[in-house]
Amino acid sequence: MKKLLALTLSLATLGVAASSAEAKTTETALNAATTVSTNAVAPQIRIQLGGGRRGWRRRNDHRFRTVTQTRLVRYGWQTFRETYQTTYLPNGRVQTRLISRVRVR
Repeated sequence: MKKLLALTLSLATLGVAASSAEAKTTETALNAATTVSTNAVAPQIRIQLGGGRRGWRRRNDHRFRTVTQTRLVRYGWQTFRETYQTTYLPNGRVQTRLISRVRVR
């Protein structure tokens, strides 16, 4: 019984594969005729003179990373929340800027 079922499934699979292969060959024959006329129009070589580095400097100027940090600081009896903006530059330098200082009770 198992052998009969396996044989039936394998024959069905071969039949489906053969019919799809036959359909593909007819499609490729039709597509080959249309691609011959299309390839004659499309250029084989593309040449571009200049303009390859346009905007290169603009894109590379934005390689830095900016982080905003907040910390609590005590000056005498008073407590302040300070917000800093830290910028890490590509050459290794770090720029720190105080954005705001608000008194916290």
